Amino acid sequence: MLPLEPLSGIATFVVSAQSVSFTEAAERLGISKSAVGKSIARLEERLGVKLFHRTTRKLTLSADGQAYFAACSAALNEITAAEAALTSGGKNPSGRLRIDMPVAFGRKVMLPILLKIGRKYPALEFTLTFTDRLVDPIEEGIDLAIRFGDPKDSTGLVARRLTAQRWAICASPTYLRQNPPPQHLDEVQNHHGIVGYRSGQPLSWRVNIHGVPSRFVPPPTHQIDDGIAIIDAAIAGLGLCQMPLSLLQEHLDAGSLVTVLDDCTQDLIEVYAVWPAASHLRPKIRYVVDELIELGSQGMLD
Repeated sequence: MLPLEPLSGIATFVVSAQSVSFTEAAERLGISKSAVGKSIARLEERLGVKLFHRTTRKLTLSADGQAYFAACSAALNEITAAEAALTSGGKNPSGRLRIDMPVAFGRKVMLPILLKIGRKYPALEFTLTFTDRLVDPIEEGIDLAIRFGDPKDSTGLVARRLTAQRWAICASPTYLRQNPPPQHLDEVQNHHGIVGYRSGQPLSWRVNIHGVPSRFVPPPTHQIDDGIAIIDAAIAGLGLCQMPLSLLQEHLDAGSLVTVLDDCTQDLIEVYAVWPAASHLRPKIRYVVDELIELGSQGMLD
């Protein structure tokens, strides 16, 4: 068990780091300036580093102090959130929640739902990022990631299925008038492809060949790392693309896109919520994931 003094010293350090002087920190903590100074001195001695640069006018964090402050403030936020969840009977998740999502699916489908959750739980604070690259939640400090496909690289992670999506291949009517629609997958090689781009490589498509889920490599004519831009490029007539049907439906209904090769794209791709195993019991994650699972079961994520 940690002794109590280091823990109280950490709280004093965080408040001092958020203040312009030990005098201000003392006022906020309700203790003397001398007590603040002694607490910081003991903490620096225990750690063996200098946490602050002190002048007569200003108090600033050292490089070590900045790193330590980031860790300590995050830990205290988690403790505050946990206490809030317990004292409220576990009904009100709070604190900062960092969520990463695919660009197009995140903006079109996930964002409206997360905004509703934010209104429902006003003590919850979001940091939302939208990226089509595969992030490592543990390495990048992400609390919750939304992923397409079975997360096989799940060491140290927990995954829960949210919903499933069909990925359709489509193009604009203008493009298909100029380029006869492919009747078989091998005819795609005669077309322009608009494909995703990640880690310096074009991405393949998800198809079903003779009843077997497979990956298909279309011509990587246009390589784009943003899902919304891929759809825009297809609407503009640059070629064939493949995206989740939920993101294409409004354009299909409007007639600005037309699907092709539907018999090869009937399989559903599952969507998962993924988070670090160490965070499994954090109330803010548990409540949001439970909410997403419930909404997914109602078809709200389709």
